[in-house]
Amino acid sequence: METIPIQMPDGTEVPVRLFAGRDAAPVVVIFPGLGVPGGYYDTVARALVGHGFNAAIGELRGQGDSRPRPGPASSYGYQELASVDYPAIFEAVRERFDESTPFLLGHSMGGQLGVMYAARIHGALGGVILVASGSPFHRTHGMVRGAGLLVGSAAMSVTANVAGFWPGDRFDVGGFGRQSKVLISDWSRFARTGLIDPADADIDYEQALAGLTLPVLSISVEADDLAPKPAIRDLVRKLPNADVTTWHQGEPLGHNGWIRNCGSTVDRIVAWLRDRE
Repeated sequence: METIPIQMPDGTEVPVRLFAGRDAAPVVVIFPGLGVPGGYYDTVARALVGHGFNAAIGELRGQGDSRPRPGPASSYGYQELASVDYPAIFEAVRERFDESTPFLLGHSMGGQLGVMYAARIHGALGGVILVASGSPFHRTHGMVRGAGLLVGSAAMSVTANVAGFWPGDRFDVGGFGRQSKVLISDWSRFARTGLIDPADADIDYEQALAGLTLPVLSISVEADDLAPKPAIRDLVRKLPNADVTTWHQGEPLGHNGWIRNCGSTVDRIVAWLRDRE
């Protein structure tokens, strides 16, 4: 494994972890969920390499091994991550694996951002894999949890804007960790409205997603309270023209448990990838 640091416009350094497999084999680029460090996915990357693929892990700005941590000066959200960070990470991956077709694997928010990036680049990917990645829209999370999500997301946005950032290192809700106030506001808007409408968006993402025609594998996980099946379906509904395959991981691994216990999930991903080689 090798690590390449990438410097973003605000001075944040974002590392990309590269795992070499078979020459010219597809490369699966993994993007973490909110609050989950990139290194936590090493097991998944190594499992993919064991099946003959190449793999990479792109850290989300401000978390994991990325430095510095978010603070009052941090002003990035969904728009910057999809239009600046993801392209920079893929550029580094393409330089290293220049003969490989790239596939994007996004977990949770990493998948939300992933489909935004895919919609921006008009087919420069072999496909998109979404694992435990759904919409945070409160109406897709049941009456009780949905009500809490509606109120809680608004409260988190207010708190983040008052504090200048989301202080997840002091008290945390949902395991988000310390985050940019803009990122939390974008997530909160998504949770309240069901729309991907980030601050300072330069395109209509809902329209762009509707035009996406890539192959997509969407995986739900048993016992996942953060991305239940209705939320998974709600995100996939934004991709009516994509070639979508769905699969449910029946083991009760929850939102993050599939990462460390990834064998059967990776097996399903590999089968889907091989159908597209």
